[in-house]
Amino acid sequence: MAKKTTDKKHLENWESFRTNIAKSTPVDLHESQIAKRKRIEALEADPEKWFAYYFPSYYTAKPAPFHIAATKRIINNPEWLEVRSWSRELAKSARTMMEALYLSFTKKKKVWLMISNTEDNAKRLLLPYKNILESNNRIINDYGVQRQVGKWEDHEFTTKFGFSFRALGAGQSPRGTRNDAARPDGIIIDDFDTDEKCRNKDRVKADTDWIQEAVIPTRSVSVPLLVMVNGNIIHKYCTITILGALADFWDIINLTDKKGNPTWLKNTKAMIYAMFYNSKGQRKVSKKAQQKEYYNNPVAEGDTFTIFNYGKCPPIKKCEKIVVYVDPSPSNNKDKNSSSKSVIIIGLYQGRYFIYKVWLAKATNSEMVNWIGQAYNYLDKNGIDAKKMFIENNSLQDPHFQQVVKPLLEKYRKEHGIKLPLREDKRKKADKFERLENMADDNNDGNIIFNEEEKENPHMVEMEDQWLGVSKDSKEMDGPDAVEGGKMMIDTRVVKEDLGYATGQIESRRY
Repeated sequence: MAKKTTDKKHLENWESFRTNIAKSTPVDLHESQIAKRKRIEALEADPEKWFAYYFPSYYTAKPAPFHIAATKRIINNPEWLEVRSWSRELAKSARTMMEALYLSFTKKKKVWLMISNTEDNAKRLLLPYKNILESNNRIINDYGVQRQVGKWEDHEFTTKFGFSFRALGAGQSPRGTRNDAARPDGIIIDDFDTDEKCRNKDRVKADTDWIQEAVIPTRSVSVPLLVMVNGNIIHKYCTITILGALADFWDIINLTDKKGNPTWLKNTKAMIYAMFYNSKGQRKVSKKAQQKEYYNNPVAEGDTFTIFNYGKCPPIKKCEKIVVYVDPSPSNNKDKNSSSKSVIIIGLYQGRYFIYKVWLAKATNSEMVNWIGQAYNYLDKNGIDAKKMFIENNSLQDPHFQQVVKPLLEKYRKEHGIKLPLREDKRKKADKFERLENMADDNNDGNIIFNEEEKENPHMVEMEDQWLGVSKDSKEMDGPDAVEGGKMMIDTRVVKEDLGYATGQIESRRY
């Protein structure tokens, strides 16, 4: 009964969609044939105007430069393989549909395959094409009624104008696909990779081999073939990355540029922020999902740290050793978005490492110093003498501490009456990923534990995202790097002495 209700609702939605198409595409019934022919010729000479006229329900915003450039490549190259790794909300499927129908009605392409991960999904992607051809008054007025009795099914249809579409799911046989004597000259591959499939390299390879060995060879040697592949980079090894490396053009467009500006102006900064965060600044979408779906930066969960251990921390005064560690990721840019910084409080208790507090975000140096002050106050309120506060300051970062951080510490002292006992960690460090790898056994054995009371704190959420995303190619590991730094201080520099702490040899005691 539930399925019948769902199917009925689905049909009602598509009926409403078709009705809206019809209403949005009025025509001039009194236009002369000569005027109509001239208008059609003018539209066909300019793809963007053709899109705007025939697809007002889709062409609702001024296209971005990357949209226009992509369409020019598709139209000007009949023999072409293009992969579009455009972020969600950048209309890759909608523009591909407009392009495919433009090429069909201008008689540049005739036989299309719509390929997706399953046949049902391929049919779902093909359904808007079919409904548009049935209900778009402007297309019907200018190019005629397209529906053909007996050749009009969900998985395959041929228009009266002469072009055809066929939907196929991964692994289905495409052999024998023809429209009269014509073989496929246009292939659209959309929504092909899935999270579940990408966890199995053998399945990824098998499905990609199927495209290369079964789908593409359905073509005619003497007729140019256009292949358009739509998909975000959801995994380092997936069909998109394989075909992207082989493409004539791999177009990778993220939701925002490197400066944080929207790549398509219809999506404002405020809209983008509201999509990811609530009014309290808490994440609604995980960092992992955000990076994968909108920034083509798949976080390979489990590559290094297979779990993120939340747990109850013991009273901090019971810890045998306690360290505040700061990873400044120095930048001379005062912009908050310039670099990610981290401050953590980590304690050792009965052989396990407990992370009590985390401050981790893109921040200015002044904000970072305020975080250090908050860490100092946290320890002070819990009766801990905060003598062990370290900041990473190796040769690559020097003189950041002396020129930038130290003056801010002095400013903090004058404003708050507290001299933060921050010391430099000047040890020479190995590669960041190699250092983090050394913590993998401790973490995966459950010996690194994050305070469960901080689970909803946006800074701890960011730490979890970065932690589970640690891999050789990871771009954001500043939080885990701070944990490694604090753990190393505990293991090598700090010696228990009741509730006070004495240090081993420190390379710098200037502050």
